[in-house]
Amino acid sequence: MSNIPEPDMDYLRKVLLEMLAIPSPTGFTDTIVRYVAECLESLGIPYELTRRGTLRATLKGKRSSPDRAVSSHLDTIGAIVRVIQDNGRLGLAPVGCWSSRFAEGSRVSVFTDSGIVRGSVLPLMASGHAYNTAIDEMPVTWDHVELRLDAYSSTRADAETLGVNVGDFVAFDPLPEFTESGHISARHLDDKAGVAAVLAALKAIVDSGAEPLIDCHPIFTITEETGSGAAGALPWDVSEFVGVDIAPVAPGQQSSEHAVSVAMQDSSGPYDYHLSRHLLKLGTEHDLPMRRDLFRYYYSDAHSAVNAGNDVRAALLAFGCDATHGYERTHIDSLGALSRLLTAYMLSPPVFASDADPASASLSKFSKQIEHEAHMESDTRVPAVDELVGK
Repeated sequence: MSNIPEPDMDYLRKVLLEMLAIPSPTGFTDTIVRYVAECLESLGIPYELTRRGTLRATLKGKRSSPDRAVSSHLDTIGAIVRVIQDNGRLGLAPVGCWSSRFAEGSRVSVFTDSGIVRGSVLPLMASGHAYNTAIDEMPVTWDHVELRLDAYSSTRADAETLGVNVGDFVAFDPLPEFTESGHISARHLDDKAGVAAVLAALKAIVDSGAEPLIDCHPIFTITEETGSGAAGALPWDVSEFVGVDIAPVAPGQQSSEHAVSVAMQDSSGPYDYHLSRHLLKLGTEHDLPMRRDLFRYYYSDAHSAVNAGNDVRAALLAFGCDATHGYERTHIDSLGALSRLLTAYMLSPPVFASDADPASASLSKFSKQIEHEAHMESDTRVPAVDELVGK
């Protein structure tokens, strides 16, 4: 039996549903930052706020170094007004990397400087009666969709009178549905479901009175979908950084909607050998459903922290989700497993205590992936040096 505190799954569902109701495309995240800050306050977890809104919290442990960080992101994909067309409709540019195929037919809110205008995103040929099979020949690009406003807007001047401007943010309705089967369907599960799992893990630790062995810093970033994410989020002596995000469930992938995934590599390269295996070991010890996976078209907060120059071990945990960056669906099984693994990780010892003082690191203390002798052996036969030199 696992001895880690159990997450409050009703709390996880509640905060997930409330976050889904808050529009937060990258660049328009102030409201959801305030919401998560209030969640941290209710848990009694202190935090600080960066200028733009990244939340950096501290769950105190018995030791302050080496400390660890767990990061999830509050921003989502969305769109921005690119042009006001002569017909009073709006051309869009994506916020984040996603296909216009998933935007077609969506109900949206346009956030102007003076209010909100509702509308729908439609292909340029949107009527079967008018265009018949020509619709099927349209390319799938953002240049071939437009936003129809739910207001009198048949000219550019009409749209401008409504207060619409180039650069206005467009948020796509989440349409959440929590079914009796345990499935959760919604847009923007990436990464609000991950955030909910982190908050549930923090609540489990606080409610149980358990004290982590080392400080842990939950970080909630606001620009992951556009690449910078956690690049400037680490002011502490963080030696371990675990990103929390979404795992694509699709042919060719190993992830499951009923398990938590440990990503071994994404498009930026492999994750840290030792930290990833520490997470896998914790999952085995606590009998959690787990998968290993590689994500080919994927980038995370964990690698943005490394690429910014932070000397940290980085790993990635992810909940399994079908149709990522599209019509997303996960299962409560995966979110529960993710939250339990996060709880176990935050209460676990550091992977390497010697990481507390990198300046004093020595080769004798340096990590080993496999035994040195085994690593040096090779089945590939090469000529002896004296057979090649001097001839």
